Amino acid sequence: MHRNVRAVVEAGKALGLDIHPRDFPDGTRSAADAAMAIGVDLGQIVKSLVFAVDGEAVVALVSGDNLLDEEKLAECAGGDRAWREDADTVREATGYAVGGVPPFGHREPLRIFIDEDLLDYEELWAAAGTPHTNFSVTPHELVRATGGLVCDLARRR
Repeated sequence: MHRNVRAVVEAGKALGLDIHPRDFPDGTRSAADAAMAIGVDLGQIVKSLVFAVDGEAVVALVSGDNLLDEEKLAECAGGDRAWREDADTVREATGYAVGGVPPFGHREPLRIFIDEDLLDYEELWAAAGTPHTNFSVTPHELVRATGGLVCDLARRR
């Protein structure tokens, strides 16, 4: 088991989750790739996106079929402005590369914001530390384990 995956499993255990990571050799770097490889709806994929709100790194857990509305994230976080962080900042803040960022177990404690549309599903799939390893989790478990604030984060088309 890759050390990043082991770290996610251990972080999950510390949060009361029994994680069973699954490898998908074709890769799950994007939400669309993950949905296809796993065989689930795009909306069931949890995108762990690292953004800055007024300079503070935060994680937005967004449904795979939604685009993040930066203004809504800033408002939910009590800030004025939000912007996407670069790959180096993502790795520095979380300990994981883009495409493998899990929803918890980050290098630094980061505030978590959860797209309310994720609550519409019985089962979700999130990255487990690498761009080809994922695990399933229920929306309730995700909210409880991350301590995330559920809010409307979706850009409405």
